Order: sequence, then structure tokens, then C-alpha cells
Amino acid sequence: MNSQTFKTTKESEIVLTELMLPSYSNFSGKIHGGFILSLMDKAAFTTATKFSSHYCVTASVNRVDFLNPIEVGELVTLKAKVNYVGNSSMVVGIRVISQNIMTGKKKHCNSSYFSMVAKDETGKSTKVPGLILSNQEDLRRFLRSIEHISNRNNRKTEFSKDNFIPENYKETLKNYNVKIEL
Repeated sequence: MNSQTFKTTKESEIVLTELMLPSYSNFSGKIHGGFILSLMDKAAFTTATKFSSHYCVTASVNRVDFLNPIEVGELVTLKAKVNYVGNSSMVVGIRVISQNIMTGKKKHCNSSYFSMVAKDETGKSTKVPGLILSNQEDLRRFLRSIEHISNRNNRKTEFSKDNFIPENYKETLKNYNVKIEL
């Protein structure tokens, strides 16, 4: 491969900012989590498409923990960049921060990782550029993604219908609020 088939994480970075309106709120008056997830998906799509120069689709979303509520009238900023690349897949890290525009106070609301896949004109998965890791933070994020993907694949295998062995978990489940009646 030549150097033109690699890009830096910086080349994928995007910042998306939006004022939170009353129409985005849920029944408790806070911004609806589904609306924030939609913004995160938009950020992931934009980041992956910018990096790969191809149309991209969401393959999966790692857990999303809502750490702090977002209020109507706050400014929400999503910062996203590619943390990992495979052949046609990318992991996009997204950080969501809200800011009270009157006081300037900021809150970290959530972070998540979206797995995106690049598609060609016919809808088939297509190769993405390699990733240049130019600092320790980029390296840490890339390695964390490798670990996450490995753990996800192991869970898939261990708990598949064909491989699952209930007896292997009886001791583990003694500490949980369950009653097993198999």
C-alpha cells in the first residue's frame, strides 16, 4: 500500500452543534434520548463518510450511557472521529457535551462508539483507507476498539444457541436475583 491509502484520525473529525428546542423534549421536559441518538447517528455517518469517501451505514452501536440530562435551550455539541478501521468497517467515537449558553457551564452527557460500514455504488461493502495513529491517544483508542470487537465476538460464540451450556453458569448466577427453573 502506498501512503495515499492512509488517513489520520484528524482527517475524519467532525463537530456537530445544535440548539435544543422544546420540540425535542420528552414528557419530563428533558431532551429525548432518541433525539440525541439520532444526532449521534448523523455524526457517525458524517465522520465515516468523510473518512472513507463512500456512503456509510450503521452496523452496530456500542452501549450508550446517558450520564447527564440535557435541558431545553442548551447547546449540544457532538465531537466525532474514526478510532478504528478494518477492511470496510470503521469505529467512530462520539462525545456529547451540552452547554448552558447563559452561564457557559458544560456537561459531558454521553459517549458511544458506532460501527459503520462503507458501501460502494452497488451497495456492497468496500475497502476504507488505513488509519495513521500519530499519538498515544489514537493508539489507545484503536487498541480499545480491537479489544471490544474481540470481546463482542467471544460473547457471540459463547452464548450462541449451539454453544451455550447452562450448567457452566449455575455458580455465577447464585449471586443474582434469579430463580432458575429449567
